[in-house]
Amino acid sequence: MAVKHVVRFEPVGIEIEVDEDQNILRAAAEQGITLMHGCKEGQCSSCKSFVLDGEDPELDKYSTFALPDSEKEEGYTLLCRAHVYEDVTIELLNYDEEMIRSGKPIQEAVAEVVSNELVTHDMRHLVVKLVEPQDIEYWPGQYVDIAIPNTEETRSFSMANTTSKDGGRLEFVIKVYPDGLFSNFLNTKVQVGDRLDLVGPFGVFTLRDRESDIVFVGGGAGMAPILCLLRTLAERGSTRKVTYYYGARTKRDLCFEDELHSLFETLPNFRFVPALSMPDDDTWDGEVGLITDVMKQHETDLAEADSYVCGPPPMVEAAIDMLSGLGASDKNIYYDKFTTTGEPT
Repeated sequence: MAVKHVVRFEPVGIEIEVDEDQNILRAAAEQGITLMHGCKEGQCSSCKSFVLDGEDPELDKYSTFALPDSEKEEGYTLLCRAHVYEDVTIELLNYDEEMIRSGKPIQEAVAEVVSNELVTHDMRHLVVKLVEPQDIEYWPGQYVDIAIPNTEETRSFSMANTTSKDGGRLEFVIKVYPDGLFSNFLNTKVQVGDRLDLVGPFGVFTLRDRESDIVFVGGGAGMAPILCLLRTLAERGSTRKVTYYYGARTKRDLCFEDELHSLFETLPNFRFVPALSMPDDDTWDGEVGLITDVMKQHETDLAEADSYVCGPPPMVEAAIDMLSGLGASDKNIYYDKFTTTGEPT
């Protein structure tokens, strides 16, 4: 076991012990402390924080987009990449007091593949059944890391199913990239009955205990966690006003349409607004254009709303800018950036 050091988080006054061979984010999660994070790979900056006292942590490989050199020199760090070698005090720049002490225990698990079907030309619906243990606890909207066999690599995928039904059954909606390591594995090798190793849950893309309106904005495999949250709201009989803006290129990029259009039966104040940026025939009678532009046409004031954005980083960045421009509060904008290793088509 590596040497442990104390990490204190301000302004929340929480202390944890961190092994030198662990990053701070993982150590916190294992101790039930849910810090704000996204990719866990040093690419998205969600966990960016500031070192108030002690030696600057050493960082694993990260993107200078998430942490520019100038900010690193000033004392900023990325908790998902940071290793400490003495006691330190860190200021959390982005935290959620409602979530921070509500972490579910991280578990390692083995799951068996139930199905692996295409839902569009480049997205798969993967369903697995947990074998050992037979269930894990997670908040709707969270994700797990799935290991790629015969490698040391894992990839993160959000659950699309709710937590209340089919105990031990997990659903994922996964984008297939031509050069993606997991994509190639999923597309060519994964068969029903195969077993996969996973660990989780992670993520803070979860419902908050509020009665405000909700705006969801998604694209691509960003469908998964939003579908989970919508299904959860429906199970709870929510009467909140909920609008889901989903951006795709063409009609063949749409999925789960029947379910989404039927949600108004259990969510009376729900509206699904798909938009195509490149409609390829004359049969499409829905919205046309970038999803951010479509959202701007429909929304005027989001000052009191909760906003959730999930999809590729460029779409997420554009949507956050649009939401802010419509009055949405930064503290009530929650997002997942689906970073990739393969090149999209």
